[in-house]
Amino acid sequence: MALLTNKGASSSISFTNRCIYDVFLSFRGEDTRNGFISNLNGILRHNGIITFMDDELRRGEEISAELLKAIESSRISIIILSINYASSTWCLDELVKIFECKKNGQVVLPVFYEVDPTEVRNHKGRFGEVLTKHEKKFKDNMSRVQRWSEALNEASKISGWHYTDNHPQFRFIQEILDEISSAKLNRTQVFVVKYLVGIDSRIEEISWRLDIESNDVRMLVIHGLPGIGKTTIAKAIFNLIAYHFEGSSFLEDVRENSKTNDGVLQLQEALYYEILGGRNLKVHGVFKRINVIMKMLHHKRILLILDDVDKLVQVENLLGKCDWFASGSRIIITTREEKLLSTFQENCHLAYYNYMVKELDEHESCELFCQHAFKRNKPTEDYLELTHQFISYAKGLPLALKIIGADLYKRNIDCWKSALDKYKRIPNPDILQVLKISYDGLDQTQRDIFLDIACFLKGFYKHVVVDLLQSCKFYDPYYDIEKLIDKSLIVVVKDDKLSMHDLIQQMGLEIAQQESDKSKKHKRLLCYEDAPEILIGDMGSDEIRGIRLCLPQPGNMQLDLGKMKSLKYLKVHNVICEDLKSLPNGLRLLDWNAFPLSSLPSTFEPKSSLYSTCRGATLNWMNILRVVGSKH
Repeated sequence: MALLTNKGASSSISFTNRCIYDVFLSFRGEDTRNGFISNLNGILRHNGIITFMDDELRRGEEISAELLKAIESSRISIIILSINYASSTWCLDELVKIFECKKNGQVVLPVFYEVDPTEVRNHKGRFGEVLTKHEKKFKDNMSRVQRWSEALNEASKISGWHYTDNHPQFRFIQEILDEISSAKLNRTQVFVVKYLVGIDSRIEEISWRLDIESNDVRMLVIHGLPGIGKTTIAKAIFNLIAYHFEGSSFLEDVRENSKTNDGVLQLQEALYYEILGGRNLKVHGVFKRINVIMKMLHHKRILLILDDVDKLVQVENLLGKCDWFASGSRIIITTREEKLLSTFQENCHLAYYNYMVKELDEHESCELFCQHAFKRNKPTEDYLELTHQFISYAKGLPLALKIIGADLYKRNIDCWKSALDKYKRIPNPDILQVLKISYDGLDQTQRDIFLDIACFLKGFYKHVVVDLLQSCKFYDPYYDIEKLIDKSLIVVVKDDKLSMHDLIQQMGLEIAQQESDKSKKHKRLLCYEDAPEILIGDMGSDEIRGIRLCLPQPGNMQLDLGKMKSLKYLKVHNVICEDLKSLPNGLRLLDWNAFPLSSLPSTFEPKSSLYSTCRGATLNWMNILRVVGSKH
């Protein structure tokens, strides 16, 4: 991923190699093992700092794989550059590896232990002598010696500590402890998830947008479907790069916590406390605190992540106008709404980037599902087919794969089959609860438009949907359709057609059904069990705006739809009706592939253009029939 390098950089580190140690100690044992280094290690551990110190005497020329992994798994490396450090090829290989990890966010702190930093930089004195010996010994591998020389030079340029004989050792170690403790306090890791699948490729796609070595101020907006993994990605990025900044803060659930004034004050307090290392925000009032935050933090290069934002004011309550950040700062915001923060691009003079999180592919979906369902990467042979069916149902949505997989853990095949059938009919309430948050944020007109698209209009051309909705007294629905797109509830796919994730559509169908059950009136008739008494009788027919009638098997049914004066959409599948007596003249969509256009009732005289997918719809019926061919 190389989040700390330019886009073309070759070195990389996987997020899945997460930090295990706070500090890796690199030292020459014969110089410091039984004195300075043992005291430093003991004091750090006593204060809760998790260290890695190689206690074994080193033998041979090659550094061990275990030691390389320990370096990669550390947040900070402290290099004790003592008089004989460079005489050890093992130490020099450690040093090269440490600076590889520095490019990926690891903090490097040198201690010049009884040596002059200029001797390290200019390869003078003892350091010059041993490098000359290495050049002779490794004359057939001069590239390795060159890497050692460059690493020593780079170490000498970093601001660290210079220890001399006349310096009290424990006071010196206390200075190091204070620095490490401050870094640990300011950059506490956030919990991500137990099973990380597909995270590395997505962070790699984000890396060039962040380019955290550049000195400009950048804002990255991570958006996408509910349950797609926006928060997981943001947490992973935070854990990976927070050490590169002078201060960092991850504020969770901004949308929920911003609902009350006390919630906003708590968010401000958390932001101030985390970045300034434990200092409390004593000023009262939201707007006064905004000014204090800007004043106290504007000189610090910070990483700030605001998770789950759905209104611009939520950002303004924490950051003001977003025009005060120090050079090199990074602001990451997760949201369901793509264009929510686009005004910052023009008003705040910062580099603004968007990243849309995509669904997991089939391989990633299988791995994530199996981790929860089997506690392994692959399904057992007898569950293979059912596993693929559940993966197909979830359509790459991590939330669904996680919840369903965990629900099926240690259950037998019969239970799996029963669960699959139920999921297809009734969405899981935990999944529905998360998906429905975006729907709850819509106004009533937007809700009606979303439900009409979910129930009847998914897969139609955008201009056709606009025309159909206008005929249903939605006036000009273009703005509201754009809002649904911004919230990731619908998407525009190939050829300008409107679509949505299958689970988002299932949520819409479930909401429509629940509304009907609650009001006892049917605006949208979807459930086959209700169809006969409503379609054949007069029960509630005046309220129906759309019918979605899909029989599991082809069957005969007599329909009398003439009394449904409000009916605009009619979608029928597997229904055979040999004598359709009437259709309401206000009907705008007739999606009934098995119905012959020539059998339309003679009394049917549409008031406006009719979109139809009936058999024979290529006829220009009475010059007012519009043909949509295939909605897909």
